[in-house]
Amino acid sequence: MHVTSGKNQADEGCIAMSSENEKDGQPSETAVASSEDDKSISKDETKSHEEKSTALSSDTPVSQRPVPQFEKSISDKIASKFGSKVSVDYVRANRIRVSTKKEDISDVAYFIRDELGYDHAESVSGVDYPDSKEIEVVYHLGSYTDEKLATQVLTLATRVPREEIPNPGKDSSRMTSLREVFYSVEFHERECFEMFGVYFEGHPDNRRLLLPEDWADIPPFRKDFKIKGR
Repeated sequence: MHVTSGKNQADEGCIAMSSENEKDGQPSETAVASSEDDKSISKDETKSHEEKSTALSSDTPVSQRPVPQFEKSISDKIASKFGSKVSVDYVRANRIRVSTKKEDISDVAYFIRDELGYDHAESVSGVDYPDSKEIEVVYHLGSYTDEKLATQVLTLATRVPREEIPNPGKDSSRMTSLREVFYSVEFHERECFEMFGVYFEGHPDNRRLLLPEDWADIPPFRKDFKIKGR
């Protein structure tokens, strides 16, 4: 198992909805990363980005960088433990992304908590992919207790089937809850359930959080949701 590096736009934020043109939210094949000491962009690089219609910002990665040793050590431990069950990507400094199947996410989560020291979930995001008929669930994990992980955010992601006509809680858009692994996901998973229609099996209180209980429309963060009258 090797660790790839790249920029992942679905990695940040609370609840994210990405474009299908982002190639399913996966990092590009070019091994790139930004660094605080390399924010300058040459004229040639600027021209290249303009030709590709790529927006430039202060954290636009333009130069190839090796994976930092600390992030590499974490990635190698996960890859060594789970082999082909996971895909580990280096996004940028302090950001690692681990993708796995929904059947394996609980085992991976326990390992990340017990062996690597990530002791809480900061948020749970959803990404809707109607073309591939999938919804991605993304956990952002951190640590309150390990100073070495104070600036680290580890993304743990999986995908579930996306029903064309959703029936939240009664269709195949479901996965195992990580509530027993990270207590803090209790409300985040409830929000992901009502906004994307992903049911979390084993969650102790899988009710709606923000929407009314008699909500009769499709989950509002899916891309085909439309506000009535517009």
